[in-house]
Amino acid sequence: MGNLELSFTHSFYMPKRRIERIAAVISIVSFGGSMIFGAVQAVSSVNQAEEIPPAVASTESSSVSLPKSEMQAQAREYEIVLKSEPNNQIALEGLLKIRMQAQDRKGAIQPLDKLIKLNPNKQEYKTLLAQLKQEVSKGNR
Repeated sequence: MGNLELSFTHSFYMPKRRIERIAAVISIVSFGGSMIFGAVQAVSSVNQAEEIPPAVASTESSSVSLPKSEMQAQAREYEIVLKSEPNNQIALEGLLKIRMQAQDRKGAIQPLDKLIKLNPNKQEYKTLLAQLKQEVSKGNR
C-alpha cells in the first residue's frame, strides 16, 4: 500500500509542478512585456518634450494660413487671456505664432521677450528674438 500511495502522490504532483512552471513563465513574459511597453512610452514622451515649441517653428513655410480678420480675432483673444494671466505660456506662444503669421515682426518681439524671461534656458526663443530684431532693424532703415 505504501508503493501505491507514493506512485499516486507522485503522479498527482507532477502535473501541478508543470502548471506552476507554465504559470511562472507566463508571469515573467507578461512582466517583461509591460516593462518594455513602459520604457517605449517613456522614451517617446521624452522625445516629444524635447521638440521645438510650435510657436518657434517657422510659420512662413506653413501651408495653412488664416485670413487676416481671423488672425486679428485670435490675437485679441490671446491678449485678453494675457491681461488676466500675464505669464500664460500657451497664450504667449499663440500670440507669437499669430503675429509671425501676420508678418508683424515688431509685434512678435513683446511676447517673445516675455517667453524668454519665463524660460531663460530655451535657446530657440533667444535665436528667434535675435532674428526678429535683425529683421525689424533692417525694415526701419
